[in-house]
Amino acid sequence: MKQKIFPVFLFTLVLVSLACTIFVGGPDYSDLPVIPVSQEAEQSLKDEMKRALEAGAATGTVTLNITETQITSYLYYRMQSDPSLQQTDSQQPLITDPQVYLRDGQMKIYGKTQQGTFTANIGIIINVGIDEAGQPKIEIASADFGPFPAPDGLKDALTAMVKEAYTGSIGPAATGLRIESILIADGTMTITGRIK
Repeated sequence: MKQKIFPVFLFTLVLVSLACTIFVGGPDYSDLPVIPVSQEAEQSLKDEMKRALEAGAATGTVTLNITETQITSYLYYRMQSDPSLQQTDSQQPLITDPQVYLRDGQMKIYGKTQQGTFTANIGIIINVGIDEAGQPKIEIASADFGPFPAPDGLKDALTAMVKEAYTGSIGPAATGLRIESILIADGTMTITGRIK
């Protein structure tokens, strides 16, 4: 009887280990507050962009305030729907459970990534500035994927996503917007610019 139980036990153990994921580390962000994700917050980002543009049409000056909840919600839904932000082998987002913190002049993105049965925390620090044309200039200061290499195309995909967060909902008026300043502090990114 014991001879028959051992192979069944071993087979069961192998099946259980295949069904589970194994956490392999990465940056610890557990001391940061959890930022909630909602479709209302994503919509409020679009509404804020529209409001800022309408005010800018009257005054010539555009001031846009983006909160951590808005940008986190935007990133979450964008990761779910955009094939360029998904892993080619599994169709899973490059980053799951994203959390975006707007602190100390930087955008800090944390979350999880999975490769096979292994999962790791990730951390990406982004510097956001302005180029000579008055458009957002996004530079990845650091990317920590734990023991995993950073996925191919990550920089281009994140740069496009952050630029779209600025301009995607603004539509045609975005081409006439020249950004003059971007301030990131205390959970808010404030973008000030002029309509050309």
